[in-house]
Amino acid sequence: MKRRSAPAAPVGDPDVEQPSLSGAIVLLLAVVCGAAVANIYYAQPLLPVISQALGVSPGVAGLVITVSQVGYALALALLVPLGDVLERRRLVSVLLGASAIALLGAAASPGVGALLAAIALVGVTSAVAQIVVPMAASLAPNHQRGAVVGTVTSGLLIGIMVARTIAGLLAEIGDWHWVFVFAAFLMAVLAVVLRLVLSRVPPTEHTTYPRLLRSVAALVRTESLLRRRMVLAAVGMGCFTVLWTASSFLLAEEPYSYGPAAIGLFGLAGVVGGVAAMRAGRLTDRGRGRQVTTGGLILLTASWPVLAIAGVGGPAGLVALVVGIVALNLAQQSLLISHQSAIYRRAPHARSRVTTALMVSAFAGSTVASALTAALYPRVGWPGVCVLGVAIALVGVGTWALEWWHPSPAEPLAPPMMSAADPDPHTPPTAEAGTTARPAEPSRPQEANHA
Repeated sequence: MKRRSAPAAPVGDPDVEQPSLSGAIVLLLAVVCGAAVANIYYAQPLLPVISQALGVSPGVAGLVITVSQVGYALALALLVPLGDVLERRRLVSVLLGASAIALLGAAASPGVGALLAAIALVGVTSAVAQIVVPMAASLAPNHQRGAVVGTVTSGLLIGIMVARTIAGLLAEIGDWHWVFVFAAFLMAVLAVVLRLVLSRVPPTEHTTYPRLLRSVAALVRTESLLRRRMVLAAVGMGCFTVLWTASSFLLAEEPYSYGPAAIGLFGLAGVVGGVAAMRAGRLTDRGRGRQVTTGGLILLTASWPVLAIAGVGGPAGLVALVVGIVALNLAQQSLLISHQSAIYRRAPHARSRVTTALMVSAFAGSTVASALTAALYPRVGWPGVCVLGVAIALVGVGTWALEWWHPSPAEPLAPPMMSAADPDPHTPPTAEAGTTARPAEPSRPQEANHA
C-alpha cells in the first residue's frame, strides 16, 4: 500500500482549517472527559461506608473529598497549561494511565493515610478532563468547533452527575473498593482506545515551563474578554454548587426525609439539563454566542425563584425542584460552552492556558459558594440559600451588562512565537516574550458579537 504523504500542517494547528471530526471521535472525547472528572466525585456517597470500614471519624473520612479537590485545583493551575506545549494525545493517554494506577492504589489502601495519598493523585490526574476540552477544540474545524466543545463539555457535566449514582450502585453490589477498581479499569481502557484511534495532536507553542506559567498571568492581565468570562464562570459554578450542596440538606430533612439513594437520583435531572445544553455549542457556531450567554444568565437567575418553591414540600415542591434543577444545569452548561467558545476563538494558540484561567476561576467560585452555603443553611434554611443563589447570579448579570456596554476585543489574536530563545517579532516591546499580545487595533463592536 502506498504510504500517505505527510499533511501540509499538523493536526490541531489553529492556523489551518481541520477536517470535520466524526461523531465517534467526539463521543470518545466526551466519554474521556466525563469519566476523568467523575473520579473525584465517586467518593462523595461512600464517605459513611469508608468511615466505618477504616475505623475513622466522619470528619477524617471527609478529608478524602478535600484532598481530591486540592489535587485537582493544583493540576488546573500547574498541569493543564502543558497542553499547549506537549503532544496532547500522548499527554492525555499518560495521565489516564496514571489515573488508573492511582485509583488502584485507592482501592488497595489498607488505611486512611494511604487512601488520602492515592486520592490526592487521583485529583491531580483527573484534571486531564480540562486538557481534553481544548484539545477537542483544536481538532475541530471552525464551523464545527462550538458543537464539539458543547458535546465534550456536556460529557464533563454528565460525568459529575452520574458518578454518585454509579458509586452507590457498585457499593451496594460489592463494597467501596469495587468503585475504584471499576474507575481504574475504565481509565485504562480509555487510555488505550484514545491512543489507538486518535491522531497525534502536536503542541501549538514551544517555550519553557516557567514562561508558560507566566504567560497565563499575562493573558489574564491583558485580555478583558478572558477576565469577564472568568467572572461569569465563577458565577455559574457558584450557583451550581449552591444548588447541589443545599439540595442534599433539603431532601434529607422534613418534609422530604429521603435517603441517600433517593437523593442521588435527583442528579439525573441535572443530566437532562446537560444534554439539552449541547445545542448551545451549535448556536455559537452560527455566531450567536452572545445571545447564548444572555439567555443563560437570564435562565440562571430565573431558576432560583422556581427552586424556592421546593421548600414547601409536597408534589408542587418536587416538581419545582426538578424543573429548577433542569433549568439551572441547562443555564450553567450553556454558559460554560459559550465561555469556552469565546476564549478559544480569541486565543487559538493558547487554548490550554485560557482553559486554566477559566477553570481556576470557576473552581474558586465553587469553593466560596460551598463555604457560604454550608455556613448559611443552618441559619437561614432553603429560602435563604435561594436568595444567595439569586445574588450570585445577579453578579453575572452585572458583569455581562458591562460587556454589552463596552465589548471586549473578540477577533483571534495574532499567533505568538513561543520560543524560549527567540522573542516574538510581532510582540510589542512592553509585552513579555512568550505571551500572547493584544492586537494594536481594537475590535469593532460587531466583531465582538462572535464572543
